[in-house]
Amino acid sequence: MKTRTPISIGIAATLGATFIIFELSDNSGYLSSPFFWGLLMVIIFLFLIMNSIGDLVEDGRFKTLSDEEKEEYLKEKAIPYFQKLWNSAFKKQSASEEKTLLIDHGFDGITELDNALPKWWIGLFYGTIIYCVVYLFAFTLTDYAHPDVEYEVEAKTQLASIKEYEKTAPAIDIETATYSADNIAEGEQIFNTNCMSCHSESGKGGIGPNLTDKNWINIKQKSLFKNVFWMLENGSPNNPTMRPFIKDGVITSRDAEKVAAYIYHINREKVPITEAQGGAAPQGEEAHWEE
Repeated sequence: MKTRTPISIGIAATLGATFIIFELSDNSGYLSSPFFWGLLMVIIFLFLIMNSIGDLVEDGRFKTLSDEEKEEYLKEKAIPYFQKLWNSAFKKQSASEEKTLLIDHGFDGITELDNALPKWWIGLFYGTIIYCVVYLFAFTLTDYAHPDVEYEVEAKTQLASIKEYEKTAPAIDIETATYSADNIAEGEQIFNTNCMSCHSESGKGGIGPNLTDKNWINIKQKSLFKNVFWMLENGSPNNPTMRPFIKDGVITSRDAEKVAAYIYHINREKVPITEAQGGAAPQGEEAHWEE
């Protein structure tokens, strides 16, 4: 008669599996849920009932054993559970047992010892299979450990933190706006959303003027960066299509600072896009900007 697995092992394994299932469900508030803790109590209660039934069955079977079998059973039961696992995992065959495992090839006189794989190796092998199945299930059918979902959550968190910061951050005006190369990439995105319909891709001009050449229709500031910010705040006095984006609430002053950084970049730090390259013809007068 085999000794049973301790109830503590069964409870720990089942509770661990329960935690994993709730974690995979992406329900971050399950630890505060009465249903979750009630479920754990039910699991523990069921294990106690099963253990009591097992004790009754074990006592009944023990009475049917011979004295020799009882002595062997009690000796086996006295060995700690984890010690049994260790012994089982690293058990080696005796010399007499190995004789029964020898395979004789016959024709070549070679004998092969057909040892069974160690139980720790088999356990590790099946453990990896179970892990892969669980991971595949979680990746395919849930949002747990999914890179796209994690990216979206992280992006929303960052955007929310930016909005929270902008609520208390001092407003940017033409006096405090400054050029930063770090704003170029984001400024390009804002430009493509709000300005590209008139000024075309890369600011080469179309309905609106070419923003990459030296000519400018409205020169309201001494520096190019400040002039772009002024235009975004006040719009063009010569063309109502170029409206005051900041005052109209289309973009924020911080967005305007980033757009101004992008336009400064394509005008002052890159080669102008000429008519031969698909750019619009120069308009206005040549501007001599201060750095």
